[in-house]
Amino acid sequence: MGRTFSLTTFPAPMLRPNPLPSLFLAFCLLAAPVLHSPALAKPAAAQSLPAGVHQVVMIEGVTEYRLDNGLQVLLAPDDSRAQTTVNMSYRVGSRNEGPGETGMAHLLEHLLFRGSPKHPDALAEFARRGLAANGSTTADLTNYYATFASDPDTLRWYLSWQADAMLNARIARADLDAEMPVVRNEMERGENSPFSMLMQQVASAAYVWHPYGRSVIGARSDVEHVGIEPLRAFYHRYYRPDNATLIITGRFDARQTLQWIAQAFGAIARPGGALPPEYTVEPVQQGARSVTLRRIGGSPIVLAQYHLPEAAGDAYTALSIGSAMLADTPAGPLYQALVAKGLASSVFGFARPMKQPGYAVFGAQVQPGADPQAAMAALERTLETEGIGQLDQAALERIRTAWLNDWKQTYNQSGALAQALSDAVAWGDWRLFFIERLRVRALTLDAIRTQLSAWLLPSNRTSGMYLPTPDPKNAPAPAPADLGPWIGQLDTGTGRPAVAAFDTRPLSIDAATRRSALALPNGPVSLALLPKATAGEQVHAVLRMGFGNAEALRGQDLVPFATGAMLLRGADGMSRQQIEDRLNALDSQLSFGADGNVLNVSLRSSREHLADALDLVFHLLRAPAFPEDELERLKRSLRTRVENDASSPAYLVRNTLRRHGQPWDRDDVRYTPTTAETLAWIEALSRERLRRFHERFYGAGHLSLAVVGDFDPAVVEQRLRAGLSGWRTAPAYERLADPWHAVEPKTFRIPAPGKANAEYRAALPLKLRDTDPRWPALMLANYLIGGSEDSRLWQAIRVRGGLSYGVGSAVSASPFEESGAWMLFASMAAQNADTLQAEMRTVLDETLKTGFTQAEVDRGVQSLLNYLQLGRSDDAYLAGRWIDYLDSGRSFAWQQHIIDQLRDLEAGQVNAAMHGLLDPEALSIAVAADPDPKH
Repeated sequence: MGRTFSLTTFPAPMLRPNPLPSLFLAFCLLAAPVLHSPALAKPAAAQSLPAGVHQVVMIEGVTEYRLDNGLQVLLAPDDSRAQTTVNMSYRVGSRNEGPGETGMAHLLEHLLFRGSPKHPDALAEFARRGLAANGSTTADLTNYYATFASDPDTLRWYLSWQADAMLNARIARADLDAEMPVVRNEMERGENSPFSMLMQQVASAAYVWHPYGRSVIGARSDVEHVGIEPLRAFYHRYYRPDNATLIITGRFDARQTLQWIAQAFGAIARPGGALPPEYTVEPVQQGARSVTLRRIGGSPIVLAQYHLPEAAGDAYTALSIGSAMLADTPAGPLYQALVAKGLASSVFGFARPMKQPGYAVFGAQVQPGADPQAAMAALERTLETEGIGQLDQAALERIRTAWLNDWKQTYNQSGALAQALSDAVAWGDWRLFFIERLRVRALTLDAIRTQLSAWLLPSNRTSGMYLPTPDPKNAPAPAPADLGPWIGQLDTGTGRPAVAAFDTRPLSIDAATRRSALALPNGPVSLALLPKATAGEQVHAVLRMGFGNAEALRGQDLVPFATGAMLLRGADGMSRQQIEDRLNALDSQLSFGADGNVLNVSLRSSREHLADALDLVFHLLRAPAFPEDELERLKRSLRTRVENDASSPAYLVRNTLRRHGQPWDRDDVRYTPTTAETLAWIEALSRERLRRFHERFYGAGHLSLAVVGDFDPAVVEQRLRAGLSGWRTAPAYERLADPWHAVEPKTFRIPAPGKANAEYRAALPLKLRDTDPRWPALMLANYLIGGSEDSRLWQAIRVRGGLSYGVGSAVSASPFEESGAWMLFASMAAQNADTLQAEMRTVLDETLKTGFTQAEVDRGVQSLLNYLQLGRSDDAYLAGRWIDYLDSGRSFAWQQHIIDQLRDLEAGQVNAAMHGLLDPEALSIAVAADPDPKH
């Protein structure tokens, strides 16, 4: 039940990424909607607008309004989900910081959550109201946003908080001092990542004058010595209505919301002075630059970064799509030149959209033992000479289709739409969200090649090594963006198709769901089918296949996992690229996840394509090819991941506690291996082992399917019959037991040399099943201890102590047997490891001594219920819950039962459950930290 609050600092936007999961955060740009329904949502009538509010334009359901004080408002009502997202975007980021001010924009993001005289603890108030709230800072924008189960009172309250935060944030020395260790800890988390540090040093070398060369989080010296008065001045300089855009998406009453906006923000005066001018322009680079970084841990990485025009210009779109084409996996030139030839385990590339001229970055993760210089040479050669000529029309259509599909997904998900509009605001104009679709549709292969050839030049490159280049050719200076021709093509005054509201109460979900068992000759299929109207006719499905038992799987080590991981890498008559292209054509997303003797298949599709997508799923399940070359690439990727994890504090504490006291022997599928054992298992993987495993275990017999969204149940049943017809029956399935067993408490101190950030984790096995009458009380006790931003641990360690960027707890209990666990976790600076461990124990002891009051219990219950309601507004969540309920023989009536129990809780019950089950003396604790953090 725990939840992590994340203040994002290092976003790395990209289009159709080829990700290095251990390296950077992927952000997926936009794709294109196709409107079929004539029913359009209407904006509030202009003649009924509140005083001081003016309608500007409506484009495909997004309506812009302006207040007299300059506040820009974007409303995009969408009744398809019972949730609302509010996003306040201030057009200020690290780009606006002057000398000695680096990190101010990010510090203010933290301090606004510290509160105001009217709202002294904003995060706690968010938690009580069930807001999934967050903030982020980039070079161009500072963002505050929240998603919550649609509720007029919650929306009105959050709008009032945003208005108060714009004007009355406390920005006090005490708050800054308390938050400073948290910001340092956030810095140290970034410093733990070799990729983050290399990216920052490359950016610093690439930008000699422009602020884009600086880290968003700021220089440590500036952050640690910032004065409170300069920080307040920065706040008042940029936090003003004429420098902000308020975005609201999802289910809400537009007319009423405009009244509330006028009431909350209308009285804020437009400042008299103008915003500070910006006149620094980065000169055209006139020669290759190089950076080398050496530090402990991880595997080699090579990067090449190139200056690009601003995101608002036409040239940027061609460069962004072209970058994605170059780095596409597995068909792109970079993948073929590096991964396919064994020079790297993975590659990536993206163009980063920015308000002023930005950059594209390409790179590769080089597995240990390989030659980084050879990889660097291949990377540069492919980007600057060979790769551009290899791009063809098929590659363009592949990326274009994926981009447009992603755009459509963004448009049809209110939370994602709010973020996308905010991003477009950062880049210069919210209409860029729609303009980019026009540009992508209009792109030609010649235009892409021309732009790539103009910008991907040795003289415009900053890389991880120095390479002298004769006869340099300089890139052109970026021309100012001209949106006029594109704005004229936008279809204004249009709304979005209306979608009927769905009742998300648990018993209403049960009533709307068709539960049955589909009888087939090779075994039944348990079904939970929930047809409902959705934005864009979207459908989410989860198929679960069970096979064999613990004894049958002995000695299989990584084979079950690898078999599932290979299903998307080749099948009878289909290569990996053809599978990906087919999913692209079907506007569908598919993943396979194997855990022991269970395979989970997750599918996102649409009403139009669901039948074909299900056909593809069964083809991949029944006829995998297990190609040798793809298996070798998977093994390389796994080896790299394991080698990187070996020095990660977070992995070290998790693995240590999982191994401590485990009852399973090495051949048991439930066994947690060491790093060395995992590497040996990877080496032992072979095509023949995977093929034999598939032939022995995969088949019908124990299948369940949950589908939620806009679909025809008859079509689903028809495709099931066809897809399973004649398939063999899998060995009889028996759930892998995970019984409670006593574990001797022990504390582990794990050295993590060279890591500025440390990790704490503690575990307590609980002899408890979720049918125990104490379970709802224990859920709430955990929530109040460490499950939210209003919890005891968060308030003591994060807010008052400033010791940890993230701290919390979680509790679990099995629906099948008396087996559960209580977990505590935190990250901190290495030098604070002992202090944090002691403070964790102090909070637990004091909580056990004082217990919880009835007022705390009542607030916690309401907060938990709000989060449960928010979850039920998401179709993917519903599908996931249904597949679990089919396993346990339950329905959403079980959630209603838990809700009823929570509502009736008294403080005495919660305190009794806590005292009876949560024993700090029984905790096993692991702390991974640099033993000499001052070195």
